[in-house]
Amino acid sequence: MRKLSSKNLENELMINATCGMAYTLNLIGGRWKPSILYQLLLTGAMRYNQIKKSLSNISERILSLQLKELERDGLISKTVFQEVPSKVEYQLTSKGFSMKPLLQLLSDWGDSNRPKK
Repeated sequence: MRKLSSKNLENELMINATCGMAYTLNLIGGRWKPSILYQLLLTGAMRYNQIKKSLSNISERILSLQLKELERDGLISKTVFQEVPSKVEYQLTSKGFSMKPLLQLLSDWGDSNRPKK
């Protein structure tokens, strides 16, 4: 957690406010966010356990954190169904779905440029 008065935070806020690429990378940056978004793009609405199974090495703590951040940033929405046991689904918002061309290009580029084994 950064101090609210740190120069680092001030610089991050300034660059995110003035650079579209920095803002985008800040929203989807990290190891798991692009994969979560891409799974939701391919599959549509998914339950927590479905996302967890599709990303086999992600910990529950990190998945929960990433989902909360994506929801906070308006890229996904969470629907809680009032039933027992409770059912929760995650899906892309219109803002998240607007990233489809970007996510597809990132996936295609990665597939083309990944080191061959």
